[in-house]
Amino acid sequence: MDIESCFFSSCFHVGAKRLPFLSFLLILCALFFIAPVSAEPLLCGIDRLEASQFHQLKGLKVGLITNVAGINRKGEPDYAVMLRRGVRLKFIMAPEHGFSADIEAGKSVGGSVVHDTLPVFSLYGASKKPDIKQLKSIDILLFDLQDIGSRCYTYISTMNNAMQACEEAGIPFMVLDRPNPVIPFAPSGFMLAPGYESFVGAVDIPFIHSMTVGEIALLLKQEKYKRLDLRVITMSGYTRAKFADEYQGFRFISPSPNIRSVDTALVYPAVVFLEATTVSEGRGTEAPFEQLGAPFINGRELADMLRQHKLPGVVFDAVVFQPVSGKFKGERCEGVKLAITERKAFIPFKTGAAILLALQHLYPERVGLGKVNTFFDRLAGTPLFREMIIKQAPLDDIMQESRREIEQFSRITSAKLLYH
Repeated sequence: MDIESCFFSSCFHVGAKRLPFLSFLLILCALFFIAPVSAEPLLCGIDRLEASQFHQLKGLKVGLITNVAGINRKGEPDYAVMLRRGVRLKFIMAPEHGFSADIEAGKSVGGSVVHDTLPVFSLYGASKKPDIKQLKSIDILLFDLQDIGSRCYTYISTMNNAMQACEEAGIPFMVLDRPNPVIPFAPSGFMLAPGYESFVGAVDIPFIHSMTVGEIALLLKQEKYKRLDLRVITMSGYTRAKFADEYQGFRFISPSPNIRSVDTALVYPAVVFLEATTVSEGRGTEAPFEQLGAPFINGRELADMLRQHKLPGVVFDAVVFQPVSGKFKGERCEGVKLAITERKAFIPFKTGAAILLALQHLYPERVGLGKVNTFFDRLAGTPLFREMIIKQAPLDDIMQESRREIEQFSRITSAKLLYH
């Protein structure tokens, strides 16, 4: 009996009984339709470059902008993968929060060494831009940082500076693309108004931009760095419909001290504006950006006012906390805690605007928005948002103005995006 006959013979027998042919076909069909179909795995830029055996870097002297969140699919650091594969990696450059991603926001970062002899130079110290002379000692600069989807998160500002420096130095710039963890959120917030550019707002994109760093790099090349040799190593198995932690095997390593999970990245754009107020954004607690408060706030009163907006996908509960660092260190604070009930219904910018409107209504003399607040305007990218909050503009009017600004941007960029 041949192999095929043996297969069919064994399939038709269960114990000592022989199954009818139709029953066998039904079982066979069930196996095909019930068995899960494995989706294409998510491969980031570093994974695809590794799969090519770093062919594009062969013989080149390489610099790398990264931190501890720059890992491959197996969790191995990008720089270690490169060194193991024989890439001529000369140095690393680290952004805000340092290579270890453990230094608090705004604090200057010094240099260090990894892998015994590999130098790490800071891009958040005396200068935030790579040194041109240093770049001339290499053949290509790579960028592999985990962004979180908000314009004020400074890693895209670091990328902008690096692209400018590479154009000036005359060397290529390569982006190893990674997921935007909150990319299903629609673009929202205000665009960057002329004169309000800063390190927390260096690129003219919506506040919640819904783009990957590779897509932003292509936009920057088109608008600002036309002479730059830009190379983007795209992802495979990636879609705009999924949050990052919905991919099987995806590892989220904290890219900064207070962004500890994708859940934190979800609420970050709703609460981060409080950094420019007298209200704590939850730093120094076990739930940064997931709760907010101050000694002068009545938590129940604030929660009740926020519930009146009936904001989708989120609930508010009164909370009491005592920060161990940051604003109100060691003081008892009342406020609210956010809990996301439905991710794809949640609208972070609308929630953030509602929080600011409520705080300004309840504590107009204590929140600190005032007539001048340069830091807030730089975070928002415009003074218009703060002015509308102070005037207690209806929430729908704020959202309508935001949509008006974003419409043109979305029309121009949507057809040029790398992923669908």
